[in-house]
Amino acid sequence: MGKLKRIETEIEGVYIIEPTIFGDERGFFFESYNKRDFQEIGILDEFVQDNHSKSRKGVLRGLHFQTEHSQGKLIRVIKGGVLDIAVDLRKNSATFGKSIKVELSEENKRMLYIPKNFAHGFLTISDDVEFRYKVDNVYNKESEGGMRYDDPSVNVDWGSLLNGIEPVLSEKDAHGPTLEDANNQFVYKEEA
Repeated sequence: MGKLKRIETEIEGVYIIEPTIFGDERGFFFESYNKRDFQEIGILDEFVQDNHSKSRKGVLRGLHFQTEHSQGKLIRVIKGGVLDIAVDLRKNSATFGKSIKVELSEENKRMLYIPKNFAHGFLTISDDVEFRYKVDNVYNKESEGGMRYDDPSVNVDWGSLLNGIEPVLSEKDAHGPTLEDANNQFVYKEEA
């Protein structure tokens, strides 16, 4: 029970996770996290904190990262849907500055695994979204970093939902630095 399917993406280390869903006329059941099953598909992070946010349609959160206390993340949506974005900040990576976009929703029940040293953000595409994610390092205010969601050098594909619509942003997200400027804050340490 509870086996997972790991789907490779265009960026090494970022995976879409599809759980096995058991459903009948009563509803459904699935294991959203089982350490052993995640280890079997190569995700070895020791998750230490769970985060939960709620947002209305059109909210854009991100792009955020932690510098010296970088976080690996396991993300899922329990209500509604989002376009989830990961941007590679690994300076020596072949995909440095590239992004991946994945739709996560309560319907598809997909999860996204993002390793350390990535910026992360999401755009809500439905009303009343609830978003949960596990991290493998606790939040550290002094290590907080971010970059502009619309940095032209990164060219994140936010989709047609933003055509002519201003996203709902925090003050911090509306005035974040570009990738070039954010890089000066980011410390990448090669994993041993």
